[in-house]
Amino acid sequence: MEARILSKTRQRPPEGRTHWSTRKLAKVLGVSHMLVARVWRRAGLQPHRFARYMRSDDPNVAQTAADVIGLSLHPPQHAVVFAADEKTAIQALDRLDPVLPLSPGRAERHGFEYDRHGTLSLYAALNTSTGEIIGQTVPRHTSEALVEFLGDMVATQSRRREIHVIVDNLSAHKTKGVTAFLEAHPQVQLHFTPTDAS
Repeated sequence: MEARILSKTRQRPPEGRTHWSTRKLAKVLGVSHMLVARVWRRAGLQPHRFARYMRSDDPNVAQTAADVIGLSLHPPQHAVVFAADEKTAIQALDRLDPVLPLSPGRAERHGFEYDRHGTLSLYAALNTSTGEIIGQTVPRHTSEALVEFLGDMVATQSRRREIHVIVDNLSAHKTKGVTAFLEAHPQVQLHFTPTDAS
């Protein structure tokens, strides 16, 4: 019976359903839904859960990934490696109502109304060897803001030290302004993650 349950679980459910429930599968197989739940638990199956992935179409994915992973695992001697990214459109919110504290029989309560003070973008870089984080907020996410952030990053290091920065393939990382910055700072090198990779 366990083999039948596991086999049927891996098949698509009928009637256009997205996944099996214990009760639906039990009804189809004529068994108890608790038996189905026990079998799933033992087998580590969770049909209601799924994960998404995106396959990279980068023809150099292996080489690019090896470069980024190699920098993280074995950084060049006397160099610093930063993993940098940006979080755009962070809402600056302020709650209008006070928080009502926890009391017996009641959870802490927060008002649902808020005042929106616009948005910010956050640039952050993690020094992969020390764990130190350099961060900066900017009003807008632009190539100029990235160049300013790279300048701040360079200012934290000695002039002769090589700086390797791992970034994603965002178009703002490949503009004329960024290229000009890299030409003016030959000790800085950008390393791009594979396309569609985290």
